[in-house]
Amino acid sequence: MARRHIPDSPAASAFDRLPLNALRVFEAVATRMSFAEAAESLHVTPAAVSMQVRTLEDYLRVPLFRRKGRSIELTPEGTLLLPGVRRGLTDLQTALHQLRQSRTAGTLNVSTLASFLQKWLLPRLPQLHDKHADLQLRIHTSREKVDFGQSDFHGAIRMSPAPEAGLYNEKLLDEWFVLVSSPELYKRHGPVRDSADLKRYPLLRSSDEPWQLWNRPDADRDWREHGTAYDDSVAVLTAAEQGQGLALTRWCLAAGDIRLGRLALVSVTQLPCPRAYYFVCPEGYLPMPKMQTLLKWLRGMAREFANPPGAGAPAATEHAPPPANRAKRKAG
Repeated sequence: MARRHIPDSPAASAFDRLPLNALRVFEAVATRMSFAEAAESLHVTPAAVSMQVRTLEDYLRVPLFRRKGRSIELTPEGTLLLPGVRRGLTDLQTALHQLRQSRTAGTLNVSTLASFLQKWLLPRLPQLHDKHADLQLRIHTSREKVDFGQSDFHGAIRMSPAPEAGLYNEKLLDEWFVLVSSPELYKRHGPVRDSADLKRYPLLRSSDEPWQLWNRPDADRDWREHGTAYDDSVAVLTAAEQGQGLALTRWCLAAGDIRLGRLALVSVTQLPCPRAYYFVCPEGYLPMPKMQTLLKWLRGMAREFANPPGAGAPAATEHAPPPANRAKRKAG
């Protein structure tokens, strides 16, 4: 089959033909009014400078310099061209400088789960701002996979059973399912050791953490789910805090409220979640200083975050070696 030719856009074709290096040389000569001094500033030979100026004059089909003995001066055409070239080079230099600056400071666009943001990340962000006041975050909440090629996001925090292929992956936190209720309801009904104990509680309904996840060997199906069904993990915790029933939730979401006494940990043993929290980003963004600042801070917060009682020692955070020393991780 013959390969169909797709023509370039007019703008792309024009840029492809622009003698950009010759324009830079022209500006250097016009600023110094000397081929030799321009050559010295550009670290090339005077002959190379003369060749680039001739290339530009051939491209424009007009002379740009008039030679008078050992001195030179701009022709009217050169005088007309010079301000535009200087503006263009200045704009280009400014854009490159801003891009270099954005690697260190400026806004870092991160996507994460709304529940994780509200219950785990948000309470810790003041510590990040105190230590790194120049790091500005723009946080977007979504459950969808981030298309880094079609968006302006630098990184994302997602729950996943395994690393995501084609990206840098770093596991931040393991997760567990736990049972929580208001302290008053816990005092009335006591701890949950097996499925029989669940019958004492009204069970809050959630599509995010359905009771089928509490897959205990002794579990039966004689459970009494109670009240409104929620599709939001934080709303379920709020209902539990208000004493409306027993909630099955994730430890990372409930730990702060348990520590503050708003919720009681009802389950005696905890159920490991098959998914963990991963930070993912394109390999090209990883060396950015502001990305390294965020990752270092996230690692520290993850190390300080204790696993639930009865879940054993905190799992070691999975650190990936620098991109230059490793192959990309594959989903497993």
